[in-house]
Amino acid sequence: MRTALAVAQNALASEDVPVGAIIVNKLGEIIATGHNERELRNDPTAHAEIVAIRRATEKLGKWRLEDCTIIVTLEPCAMCAGAIAQTRFSTLIFGAWDEKAGAAGSVWDLLRDPRSLSKVEVRPGVLAEECSKILKAFIQGVRKKDSE
Repeated sequence: MRTALAVAQNALASEDVPVGAIIVNKLGEIIATGHNERELRNDPTAHAEIVAIRRATEKLGKWRLEDCTIIVTLEPCAMCAGAIAQTRFSTLIFGAWDEKAGAAGSVWDLLRDPRSLSKVEVRPGVLAEECSKILKAFIQGVRKKDSE
């Protein structure tokens, strides 16, 4: 998770929300990273998870990542949770809960829904306070800019 937090910092250069994602194989080796690039690419789908998934599937030459774990600093939204399920990850580890748009246990629970095609082990709350802190600092900075 500390690596995902470091990756999240890269989003700040383009004024994107600082969310980071890493994908590791079953040996724990990092095979891909991603951070939010929505502002950078003017692409609403360029969430950290999607960016990392695209890089991992390109690197491995396959779309199924069933032997991989995705680690994200923020609970995935519905779009990202769907992509995680479709990619067949074995495990999702995330830090901060997203009480407004989270889809891995807070607002929705798409990955553990009994109707889901694939089941993903979900491990929430890893370094949650640190993950929340970077997001809160970013949001406070945006609000401060807006009020000036």
